[in-house]
Amino acid sequence: MSISLRQIKYFVAAAEVGKVSKAANYLHISQSSVTSAIQELEHRLGVELFIRSPQGMNLSESGRHFLNHAYSILGAVEEALNYPLPKDDVEGILNIAASYTVMGYILPYHIKRIGQVYPKLTLKLFETDHKHITQGLIDGTFDMSLVSTSNICSDQVVTEILFNSPRRLWLPSNHKLVDNEVISFSDIVNEPYIMLNVDEAEHVSEKYWASYVRLPNIVLTTISIEAVRSMVGNGSGITILSDTVYRPWSLEGKRIIIKNLADPIDSLSIGLAWSKDKELTSIKRSFLEYFRKTCLVPQLMSTR
Repeated sequence: MSISLRQIKYFVAAAEVGKVSKAANYLHISQSSVTSAIQELEHRLGVELFIRSPQGMNLSESGRHFLNHAYSILGAVEEALNYPLPKDDVEGILNIAASYTVMGYILPYHIKRIGQVYPKLTLKLFETDHKHITQGLIDGTFDMSLVSTSNICSDQVVTEILFNSPRRLWLPSNHKLVDNEVISFSDIVNEPYIMLNVDEAEHVSEKYWASYVRLPNIVLTTISIEAVRSMVGNGSGITILSDTVYRPWSLEGKRIIIKNLADPIDSLSIGLAWSKDKELTSIKRSFLEYFRKTCLVPQLMSTR
């Protein structure tokens, strides 16, 4: 029996939402189709991918291991279907700046692809904060940047939004609010809160909490996204972060649930930035066009 993409896609959906019924609703298919696909996959692999209970499904150790491969398979298929043809007419060097979050969670996906699409284009990468990115674009140290556009505040810099990443509430899977249809700031203001402090995230958090008047019950401020993920997964606190950095499992294999908040929160806007006063050369335009085309194509997150 061979493994199909259908089985892998259904397995990923079930792994991320933790229930066959929710996975079926998300995929717009019957529960029996999801169940059968997972059972077929388990039979083919010779292992149990999930530990079943009345409360739902948790990945087994084998399941967590296979999930990483499943993501790679779906990503490779998506890349094969949407891969641009190489172009040899673009040649030169681009100095590209990126913030911590972009460098860690967005840009790596594109580095190899850009190199294969434009084999004669050399990218020199720099990771720094938005203040230095802005100044570097103005003085010519950087040619272009991939950033959170809301953090670029200069009339000398042009920004173009590529996509918006919603900010949502992160909860451990056993939290009392998980099954609530509506959750507001008033429901979580007294909960232990894990504050991320990279790329101006703390400043952004303070702005949307200010609309509620009170600040959250902060028990830890950290620059480590993995620390936030682990503490939420372990039930040590909650947080609000964008989907860009969301993963359904902590490093310890604990499930993290995301929920929309009833209170309005601005999305994280990711885009390109360049100097208004510097020439938009052909290689800059090629870099810009690559991201315009790529960000209109559903990527790995669209399969989840």
